[in-house]
Amino acid sequence: MAGRIDTHHHVVPPEYAKWLRTKGQLAGGLPIPEWSPTSALELMDRHRIDTAVLSVSTPGTHLGDGSDAAAMARLVNDYASAVVSDLPGRFGFFATLPLPDVDAALVELARALDELHADGVVLLANHRGVYLGDPVFDPVFDELQRRKAVVFIHPSTLPGLAPVDGIPPFVADFLLDTTRAAVNLCRSGTIERCPDVPMILSHAGGFVPYAAMRLSSAASPTGNAVDGLELLSRFYFDTALSGSPYALPSLLSFARPGHVLFGTDWPYAPDAAVAAFTGLYEKYLLDEDQRASIDRNAAASLLPRARG
Repeated sequence: MAGRIDTHHHVVPPEYAKWLRTKGQLAGGLPIPEWSPTSALELMDRHRIDTAVLSVSTPGTHLGDGSDAAAMARLVNDYASAVVSDLPGRFGFFATLPLPDVDAALVELARALDELHADGVVLLANHRGVYLGDPVFDPVFDELQRRKAVVFIHPSTLPGLAPVDGIPPFVADFLLDTTRAAVNLCRSGTIERCPDVPMILSHAGGFVPYAAMRLSSAASPTGNAVDGLELLSRFYFDTALSGSPYALPSLLSFARPGHVLFGTDWPYAPDAAVAAFTGLYEKYLLDEDQRASIDRNAAASLLPRARG
């Protein structure tokens, strides 16, 4: 039986990790973890994962002044590309772009797809407080549409809001950040303007499946709830930290067939968390075709290289 494809697996290049730590950066309240191909493969083999699609998590590469964002994006993309080349079939990668610098992002987008053959791009739900769907990002999405590129959307820190004491951003704020981006991508017309850009929402889409009816009018450019629901249903969703008997019923009742992908969020989700959520997912009653779609087939249809 073919193994899983993990579409939510983070790479942490050593130089990138050192750079973040030097600048005192966390990732949604979490310390920057260690990552290596060896430790990744060990985790993958434990959970029957054939291929992991690598991506950089928040805070990305643009930390404020942007002076070294483009260079760091290039570094992390080169590192991920080298891992893929060294271990073909076991890894793919979503390229990092130095947004909100649109000009630099377009340069790196072309390089990553044309020269490094990335499987798509990873975008934060908001870049320095500007949400996906904002017109400032239209040139990037227009180019993604031209290329029919896959976009993996990862949450970041909520702009302008300090974390609640004892509740780090990754616990709850990330879910709202993803939901905000999804609604804004719909209401702005971006998702309609880019019908050939598959967009994957992390962590079962935040609150999108559970609150879809409540979000629907705001998600429509015309305020039509039926249209808003249809637009929201165009997204793909991963199961990272969401394979529970509480999240899965809402996700599977809302998502279109073939729009749910397996994900772990490793190494920001430590081994124990990956094991716990994967174990719950494995115990959840699904028919054979539905499980095969989540484990592998849906991702394979989006990411040809991951088919093996």
